[in-house]
Amino acid sequence: MSITIKNLNKIYPNGHHALKDINLVIPPGMFGLLGPNGAGKSTLMRILVALMEPTSGEIDVYGYDILKQRKEVRRVLGYLPQDFRFFAKYKVYEFLDYAARLSGMNNTRQRKDAVDKMLEEVGLFDVRERYASKLSGGMKRRLGIAQALIHNPKVIIVDEPTTGLDPEERIRFRNLLSEVSAHDVTIILSTHIVGDISSTCKDMALLNKGQISFVGSPEDMLKMTEGKVWRLRVNNEQYRDINEKYPVISTIPMGLDWEIQVVADQIEGYDAEPFPPNLEHAYVYYMEHHLDLWTND
Repeated sequence: MSITIKNLNKIYPNGHHALKDINLVIPPGMFGLLGPNGAGKSTLMRILVALMEPTSGEIDVYGYDILKQRKEVRRVLGYLPQDFRFFAKYKVYEFLDYAARLSGMNNTRQRKDAVDKMLEEVGLFDVRERYASKLSGGMKRRLGIAQALIHNPKVIIVDEPTTGLDPEERIRFRNLLSEVSAHDVTIILSTHIVGDISSTCKDMALLNKGQISFVGSPEDMLKMTEGKVWRLRVNNEQYRDINEKYPVISTIPMGLDWEIQVVADQIEGYDAEPFPPNLEHAYVYYMEHHLDLWTND
């Protein structure tokens, strides 16, 4: 089973064409949707969870037509939006119990067992009596994914899930999603943070200006950058010159000089050594050479 999107368009009343002829097949497992802010990712996510209607196109979610079977689609979906919020009056276990009731879990004993189990899985059982609004940022994100998972959905959609988290919580959150995806579940991870994709996703798509620009694996995109990343040691004047000509990905101060990483087909006029690329390098290279979007401010 999978998610199939055909010829999807979304045009807002003001004429903004947010999504343009999206065609995409999303298989089970972790799927990354990568793109800059304003690319249309959140619009696509809201359509996939039946919170917004497309202007045209077709979407099949595990055999259900999202335009004709919205209730059925919502039963197999879990959703963690970017601006997920809690009711201030609820404690952690109360909020998750409320989410379980909304998902149709009416048996009290079954619901209590499910809530306790889920709180254990996301590492929040020890703070179950704390008010949800008093949790740390990372804990709130874990509670958010708990409410998305409580009814054992087949599809989980998370929108910018690690924004604002510290590195430890970001890694913990990504590991939790990876564990869930191992159980024949489709998880769509929508983000502008390249590291979230490279660490967890076997398949990905790049969305830009409402259009799909790349579909494949992170490794496929990485191959495009082999031999295109360079490391240099330069002084201030040389750095300014290079920064005007090429995308500079990394700068490390080295006394009075800089060690920098640059993405380019070749570096002219400087002593540059090849450097092993990562997905962030590949993303910048693709955006510059295939989409012509890179600009130096």
